[in-house]
Amino acid sequence: MNDEQYMKVAIEQAREAEAIGEVPIGAVVVHNDEIISKAYNLRERDQRSIAHAELLAIDEACKKLGTWRLEEATLYVTLEPCPMCAGAIVLSRVKRVVYGATDPKGGCAGTLMNLLQEERFNHQAEVVSGVLEEECGAMLTNFFRTLRLNKKKQRS
Repeated sequence: MNDEQYMKVAIEQAREAEAIGEVPIGAVVVHNDEIISKAYNLRERDQRSIAHAELLAIDEACKKLGTWRLEEATLYVTLEPCPMCAGAIVLSRVKRVVYGATDPKGGCAGTLMNLLQEERFNHQAEVVSGVLEEECGAMLTNFFRTLRLNKKKQRS
């Protein structure tokens, strides 16, 4: 499989999040050309600020591999990682991060800053941005548009 194919799996995860009312963000960890974990946002359902798709996927990958070091893994995520997730990516030594849509409000893989390639850290990840960007971005835009419309209707 290639980056686009793995991103499509992450998009499927994002759609699962959307189906339960979560922000549609999905993540997939690939190791040795095999998907070892998949996850989607669960912040609302679990009422946990750290239940981001990336963190859940990284945690599951570490459990499956029996190590906290993901030095040969690639993380695919539909939205550019936030500061918290970027920190987890660096600390778990993910080799490569591939993301879809940029995040102008919280992106830390090149938009607001690039924590993933900060040379002062003891690890840097390769970053590939914009994979299926339009599809990933449209999913988020539509989700928030619908959310705003529903809130407006409730106020009326």
